[in-house]
Amino acid sequence: MNIEGDQVLEEICSYALHSKDFSVSAIENAYLCFWDALACLFHGVKSEECRRRMTPLFDSPGTCVIPGTLLKADPLNASYAISCAVRWLDYNDAWLAQEWGHPSDNLGGIFACTQYMERIKKEKISGLKILEWMIKAHEIQGILSLKNSLNRFGLDHVAFVRVASAAIVTSILGGGEREVMSALSNSFVDGAPLRIYRHAPATGWRKSWAAADAVRRAVWLAFMAIKGEMAYPNVLSLPQWGFSDALLRGAPIVIDRPLSHFVMENVLFKPFPAEYHSQSAIEAALELREEVLPKLEKIRRIEIHTQLPAIRIIHKQGPLHNPADRDHCLEYIVAIALLYGRVTQDLYEDEVARDPRIDALRKRMVTIEDKAYTSDYYDPEKMAVPNAIQVFFEDGTATIKKEILYPLGHPKRRNEFQKVLLQKIESSLDNLFSEERKKQILDLYLNKEKFFCKSSSELASLFVPDI
Repeated sequence: MNIEGDQVLEEICSYALHSKDFSVSAIENAYLCFWDALACLFHGVKSEECRRRMTPLFDSPGTCVIPGTLLKADPLNASYAISCAVRWLDYNDAWLAQEWGHPSDNLGGIFACTQYMERIKKEKISGLKILEWMIKAHEIQGILSLKNSLNRFGLDHVAFVRVASAAIVTSILGGGEREVMSALSNSFVDGAPLRIYRHAPATGWRKSWAAADAVRRAVWLAFMAIKGEMAYPNVLSLPQWGFSDALLRGAPIVIDRPLSHFVMENVLFKPFPAEYHSQSAIEAALELREEVLPKLEKIRRIEIHTQLPAIRIIHKQGPLHNPADRDHCLEYIVAIALLYGRVTQDLYEDEVARDPRIDALRKRMVTIEDKAYTSDYYDPEKMAVPNAIQVFFEDGTATIKKEILYPLGHPKRRNEFQKVLLQKIESSLDNLFSEERKKQILDLYLNKEKFFCKSSSELASLFVPDI
């Protein structure tokens, strides 16, 4: 299968509107993905910086619950706030291909608009249905990312978040083929943001709310489509003015496999709040820590062997200016893993960053692309995310070269991650919920069939803090 240009829109439109038989593993992964994203949200709302940005700018009546807060908002502001908190700590799922992204960013639009539709239509939308829409949003964003690199042109992946959310939210709102095509094509008409906020020396907070902004825009386009806004079905292929010519120097938008449930089956989860290309490096550093820590002053060189995307995204030298900069610096992340024996969000704050040992270690690091790692990374049969670390000492000795090909959270290690996910959920509930409510939430997580039958509004009510 190889579809390009305007046929891509037709394929996505058809997929968004028609029911699919999803595999058992896709539903199970979607379940894990929902709870993983929810845990990320609960962790995120505890950040003052996150709360400042997710709170609606203007007072307006709304009925959509924003989990983890006492706030309610209209579907646009609720979708933004939910996705903002999910994404804030760079802790939610990941998808790595020619384009990178975090498909659970789409949850904001889905969860806000299912609440909205329950109120409008007075009809229950089940937890299982939410998971099915998540599978579709993941699939649209992820399959677009397989062969279409926006980053190569300096553009950000959140354009594909907007595309996926626009298609799925329009379907949730009851739109048909004409309405989905309108929202979908207008989403491409919007173009794509620059990646400037993800790269040194300009790394900044916007990387944490860019996807939420894309989701809010998608919801707006969906509502406009429902009101009858026209479509632009030639938006991808129109010479000079279309998406491909105007933004990609003529490169077509391509889909090379059928839209089904491939992405949800293979999505990557994060055990650590750090950019995904660093996850296996964290594991390697933690395994070497016991040997390295007593000999910190005697380190001559630390070699980090990694893949090309890690070099492009998170290899940084020189000053790091804020937490958003630090959680996207491979060398900083490896340093805190070696020094502190953990990687948690508090270790990106200014107080910790002033520890002189961190920059002392960073100066001794050499980051090298391993061509075999890059090849395994792009191989769709492997989808490896490899890193290796070796520490050399002044006396001529060295640690082993500790290599991790598949990080915890990779599909090949899904069973291991489920134990970590329970811990991630449990810790996220602290300082938000009473012991009784914590038990209710954890009991629901452990009872999948019960979750499937809960309505969107019932779920949202359960996730409102009670302390």
